[in-house]
Amino acid sequence: MAALRSLIIYFCVVSAIMHQTNAELRPDFYDMVCPQALSTIKMVVEQAIYREPRMGASLLRLHYHDCFVNGCDGSNLLDDTPNFTGEKTAHPNLNSARGFDVVDEIKAAVNEACYGNVVSCADILAVAARDSVSALGGNSYEVLLGRRDSRTASIDAANNDLPAPFFNFSGLLSNFQSHGLSREDLVVLSGAHTIGLARCTTFRSRIYNEANIDPGFAGSLRAQCPLSGGDNNTAPLDQTTTSFDTVYYNDLLEEKGLLHSDQELFKGDGRASDGLVRYYSNNAQAFWAHFGVSMIKMGNISPLTGTDGEIRMNCRNVN
Repeated sequence: MAALRSLIIYFCVVSAIMHQTNAELRPDFYDMVCPQALSTIKMVVEQAIYREPRMGASLLRLHYHDCFVNGCDGSNLLDDTPNFTGEKTAHPNLNSARGFDVVDEIKAAVNEACYGNVVSCADILAVAARDSVSALGGNSYEVLLGRRDSRTASIDAANNDLPAPFFNFSGLLSNFQSHGLSREDLVVLSGAHTIGLARCTTFRSRIYNEANIDPGFAGSLRAQCPLSGGDNNTAPLDQTTTSFDTVYYNDLLEEKGLLHSDQELFKGDGRASDGLVRYYSNNAQAFWAHFGVSMIKMGNISPLTGTDGEIRMNCRNVN
């Protein structure tokens, strides 16, 4: 009970700090310049998810992969140029990052609704992530806005700054802490894996080599992911891959985490993350509430504001 009280106090304090210390980002940033901006983003996101439910996970992942690489600045949307090699071909994104066409669709719709280029691509990613969570059954949460877009991108930063699916717990925690995020943020944000799919290359080693995996679960996956070939075959990250629920955490308790990094959150040895996984597995309301708080915190990683960066007319290219 004491641990639960501490967890609740932690997220309440963090939520208050987020609204006090990042005054440059605010939820009403577009209320005057384009009151239709957020509703337009929501409409396009919901249409895209209706066409393909997996798209919600893809849009959420784009925001996460943006923020972890040089801050939330839309850098992962940039195509390569003669002056830089961008993030799209970095190992964590190659053949897996998707949804860029939907971002293009959102940007065009917002520019039309706003009668001009006033909404940044970085803010579009933040709002589209929130609307994806909501569309798939999670709670909505307040997004702080006012980010601007970077004029460059770095393949090296993407390769170095994004945690890999084969990371152990210590590596995951170190990576999150280097971005100003905590153990609690790590566990709750990993819950985003309640939606979406993963490629065979990211879980092959786990299903053939690891002991802390349910044998029947591993066997069923081997048919989809052979020892050689089928690298781009996919499997769901949890059993309800288009529903933003707590099945992900229940799967971890049963040693059915798809990725090595997923199962690292629950080892059954009494570590602090074990308790968090157990808590969220039985408390969807807490998961949804805390997920929103951690997403706001992640969305505050080194944003460009004021006169820094630019607002791109096309999210794929600098102006």
